[in-house]
Amino acid sequence: MLVTGSVLGISAFQAPSRAPHAMNILLMGTDSRDTISPEEKERFHAGGVACDCTDVMMLVHVSALRDRISVVSLPRDSLADIPEYRDDSSGQEFPARPAKLNNAFAEGGAPLTVRTVEAMTHVNIDRYLQVDFRRFMDAVDAIGGVEVCTARPLKDSATKLDLPPGKHRLSGGQALQYVRSRHVDGSADLGRIQRQHRFLVSVMHELKHLTSDPVAMARVAHALLDSAQADPGFGVGELVDLASSLSRIPLSSTEFTTVPVAGSNPLIAGVGSTLRWDDKKVDQEFGKLRDDRPLIPRGQSPRPDDPPRFSGYAPVRGSSLACS
Repeated sequence: MLVTGSVLGISAFQAPSRAPHAMNILLMGTDSRDTISPEEKERFHAGGVACDCTDVMMLVHVSALRDRISVVSLPRDSLADIPEYRDDSSGQEFPARPAKLNNAFAEGGAPLTVRTVEAMTHVNIDRYLQVDFRRFMDAVDAIGGVEVCTARPLKDSATKLDLPPGKHRLSGGQALQYVRSRHVDGSADLGRIQRQHRFLVSVMHELKHLTSDPVAMARVAHALLDSAQADPGFGVGELVDLASSLSRIPLSSTEFTTVPVAGSNPLIAGVGSTLRWDDKKVDQEFGKLRDDRPLIPRGQSPRPDDPPRFSGYAPVRGSSLACS
């Protein structure tokens, strides 16, 4: 059932002049694919064995004034120190240990993932949003599809993505192919992250057209939260309210980047090949988020490398990733 802002008891499209504090949201795209049909798996090449892990992980920082968004993607193959934890169902206790970052979800779900990211970044996570294949596809369709653009052909041998240069409006299943593709070129997961950033910029553009339609906004929120897991208090009302506020932020006031990568770690038994973060640059990057400061100096508009380099890419404004 669809609900509007007034039914939810909120002023869905009236952002406060000043929010009480900044907000940090951990966005997790999980590998769960048992919620989509066999026909959809075949059509959008989303079959295979799920790892029950996080394929996508982004730390989204919303400024206290709600006038800036900073998005930092955390590569899934990053070496992480998973904190000690206790399994709620079995009661078994597990010691702290090294692992790939995306494995935190496989072991302890969203709560352990949040604890791991907080320990690595020293950034407090206020909310998290967990989205599987079904929720992603339904949310994109609820928006009416999302337009993406590319200056070069994008072909992926695994997802069968095949986009010629130009603009393309993607439905939910096609969008899933786009954000999952990591075999387009030698940039692998970092190239995929950049396309995910471009996709988010396009989503923000689409949401600007929905702010005058509370029913449509609520439909999108319901699609995201219907079977997804969210932090207590991050329900439909708060999500609609937040999306409405953020849709007013110009793309020039949004920032996108990856965690600075220093290289690969030596192989670790039982873990495999992992990425090593550049500790000094990482501390500087997340220090700005902790202090609610922009990642890009005022007046600067760096251009993104496409495809990005192995070391990731420095912060760029959302306007530089948008379709022209």
